Amino acid sequence: MADTISHDVLIIGSGLAGLRAAIAAAATDKSLSIAVISKVQVMRSHSVSAEGGTAAVLYEEEGDNQESHIYDTIKGSDFLADQDVAERLVRNMPFEIYQLDHWGMPWSRRKDGRIAQRKFGGYSFPRATFAQDKVGFYEMQTLYDTCQKYDNIHFYNEWFCTSILRDGSSFQGVTAIEIKTGNFVVFKAPAGIICTGGAGRIYSFSTYAFSSTPDGLDMAFRAGLALKDMEFVQFHPTGIMPSGILITEGARGEGGYLINNKGERFMSKYAPGKMELAPRDVVSRSMIREIQEGRGFKHETGFDCMKLDLTHLGAERIKEVLAGIREIGIKFSGIDIIDEPIEVRPVCHYMMGGIHANIDGATELAGLWTAGEAACNSTHGANRLGANSTSECIVWGRITGELAAKHAQSKKSRSLDISHSQVAGEEKRIYDGLFRGSGSVNPYQVRKEMTDVMDEKAYVFRNEQGLSEALKKVRELKASMWKHVDDKAKEYNTNFVNVMEIDSMLRTAEVVLVGALNRQESRGAHARTDYPDRDDTRFLQHTLAYYDGEGEPRMAWQPVTFTRYAPVERKY
Repeated sequence: MADTISHDVLIIGSGLAGLRAAIAAAATDKSLSIAVISKVQVMRSHSVSAEGGTAAVLYEEEGDNQESHIYDTIKGSDFLADQDVAERLVRNMPFEIYQLDHWGMPWSRRKDGRIAQRKFGGYSFPRATFAQDKVGFYEMQTLYDTCQKYDNIHFYNEWFCTSILRDGSSFQGVTAIEIKTGNFVVFKAPAGIICTGGAGRIYSFSTYAFSSTPDGLDMAFRAGLALKDMEFVQFHPTGIMPSGILITEGARGEGGYLINNKGERFMSKYAPGKMELAPRDVVSRSMIREIQEGRGFKHETGFDCMKLDLTHLGAERIKEVLAGIREIGIKFSGIDIIDEPIEVRPVCHYMMGGIHANIDGATELAGLWTAGEAACNSTHGANRLGANSTSECIVWGRITGELAAKHAQSKKSRSLDISHSQVAGEEKRIYDGLFRGSGSVNPYQVRKEMTDVMDEKAYVFRNEQGLSEALKKVRELKASMWKHVDDKAKEYNTNFVNVMEIDSMLRTAEVVLVGALNRQESRGAHARTDYPDRDDTRFLQHTLAYYDGEGEPRMAWQPVTFTRYAPVERKY
């Protein structure tokens, strides 16, 4: 039996949701032992890359109101958001903005010293609360600093979690490998929260860090929990060419223009009321249509793109609120946005889908919650509005942290009897099946072919032929002889970590493609050229995918929760 480490609450993932959950759990009961397990160093969690803002209603006396934020979120979701969940997000966020402020968050300020907010896509009022163009980094630093005040939070940096341990319908812990030593260990606890982020690296052209692979999603999937709405992948309109690094929506919130090769602000044809600040799915589709009709630019790499023009904002304003974006442009594109427009293209940025959870973030396994991008509690439906993701991380980080702590309190006197067969089965899966495997196919080539086919066939516009071809390719790759690790070292074996990541990526990509094929309509970020219309009669419901061995995922449906607004045609 592997060595065992015991805590009261396990938090897997150390981004915004994970850190906020840790603080909430630790504050609920200081006698509880809270573990934060991360495959990277805390401040290398991908949340540090969030740039533009965190949405909240702060200035009702100036005309904003919470009902407007709720409706904008529901309309932005193409009416697939669970409306009670959207309401909870909106009601809780103002408190969290001020809580962060009290913990030391350096929000950008108005001239009178009050917290500043900027315009963002799909909103009726400027409600993206920002800190220059580095909001995620500053939020992470604030939360990490706050974690240091709690002696009962214990960090396990550079540990790779591989499976969920369960006793029938109850969570018992996880198995993990300490990357530094290569040791295989059992973490035991009555309560857990999965906060491992999204699956965006199943695409090649992506804003995600290379560490942002679907390890947490796949752990839940293999443990019998559903993945929900995975076909809904958000393509952010402005990924820098050629790397895919994000140019924040805040650049357009500050007044940036998207232009075609005729110098036109083409969004006037597609969303005259919102222009460049229409929701992301609308803007990305508009950019691809312009490219398809011959009005794009050709990047030196051969890819088509559009341009983002910020030159009219002036050097002083850019240096004040978009300094990070300017630096990214100079370093990664060779362009100073003060002087000339920068080339951009829609890029994989966010997964609306994730581990199926209810309004409290609870999964189908008692004692296990999920928060942040790893979760799908249906806040965002078919399309997320910008600045609502960091908000979701913070709100459900707190909610799940408090609930997991209370659950752990109720179970504290009971000992957990971990199943030896589960642990032995997981050791066999990863060591016999992957580490000591053999084969002639390069796993890194498999990863590249998978991510390239996702870029090509499951992009902004999709159709049955392309999705079927992508699914066939992914299944061929899954079945090929790639399961082997050439580096046999025990310590810091990144080759082993990468092969485990690829294993998760292939299963997750398959779920995305099966869900996209089954959803024969266009809704939000899922745009089918062969089914161009939204079909509320057949598809106003959530997709659920369950693991069924190594066969095809078992698919099911779940109704959308309506509390306020009936679906209407979405116009901007």
